[in-house]
Amino acid sequence: MLVLLLFLVVPLVVWYISVSNELKRDIVKIDEASSDIDVALTKRYDVLTKMVEVVKGYVKHEKETMFGTIELRQGMTMREKAIVSEKIEENLFRINALAENYPDLKANENFKVLQQAIADTEEHLQASRRLYNAKVSSFNQKVVTFPTSIVSEMSGLTKREFFKTEDIKREDVKISF
Repeated sequence: MLVLLLFLVVPLVVWYISVSNELKRDIVKIDEASSDIDVALTKRYDVLTKMVEVVKGYVKHEKETMFGTIELRQGMTMREKAIVSEKIEENLFRINALAENYPDLKANENFKVLQQAIADTEEHLQASRRLYNAKVSSFNQKVVTFPTSIVSEMSGLTKREFFKTEDIKREDVKISF
């Protein structure tokens, strides 16, 4: 009788420990996936806000240059406009030579880089969220299905929530020029 009881109890204990360890590993994977989301959100927030400031600064520079040129031409005689036009052409030649040597100075390139950074960070964030949601879904299924639900209830484990982060990091970065 004792041997029979041992053959029933030992496998149950081994099964309980095995299932309990599996659930604990799943919790670690969920926590890791949650951290990946926070990393992606922080990257989005930090990179995009810094890049937007850089692009804004360059756009402001180009805008000031363009409007400054227009303002210079207002109220001038034809002779004065011709002189200013010559000086502007000389400066444009220098700027074009500089832009050829340093093509990254062009605002349209800055916008392209910004657009690509936005796409990359959003893609990374979406992938992190999907991974987290997959881990939570797998865990939640185990917690509510029999016989694993017995171990989860005895261990006090309950279903996990899908995706959560700080409110400021959850918001999309507002971009205005």
